[in-house]
Amino acid sequence: MECVLPCLPLAQGASLPQYATPGAAAMDLCAAPGVCFSLEPGRRAVVPTGLAVAVPEEHVGLIFARSGLALKQGLCLANGVGVIDSDYRGELCVALLNLGESAVTIRAGDRIAQLALLPVCRALPTVAQALEPTRRGEGGFGSTGIGRLQGGDSHGL
Repeated sequence: MECVLPCLPLAQGASLPQYATPGAAAMDLCAAPGVCFSLEPGRRAVVPTGLAVAVPEEHVGLIFARSGLALKQGLCLANGVGVIDSDYRGELCVALLNLGESAVTIRAGDRIAQLALLPVCRALPTVAQALEPTRRGEGGFGSTGIGRLQGGDSHGL
């Protein structure tokens, strides 16, 4: 499935989002021209991309951390996942958090995050007298354990 993502460069030389490989699910976002700073361990910073986008109606843009930056340098998103609503027209910025042990230098053009576009189902919250029961019930955090699932379909793996 393809859709058009109109991108408005707000800074000369800003990089358009792009897929790193043909099978990539998300496009890389780069730091804006003129960006150059060191992010110390335990610190947060908002990094501009130099771009505004128009996420298509009935879609959402989700900004995720880049796995290599998270694993190798401890660089992740301060808010977990960034949400870009279809009616937002401001600059895309990425809130980074350094959970690593060393300072990380962020420079113009560095690929700092990734953007995925997904369709949105708008829910209609309604008051219910009860919820349909499930096998899991009210089991929350950790309720399914960490071991191998028993009796589940492993799809031949």
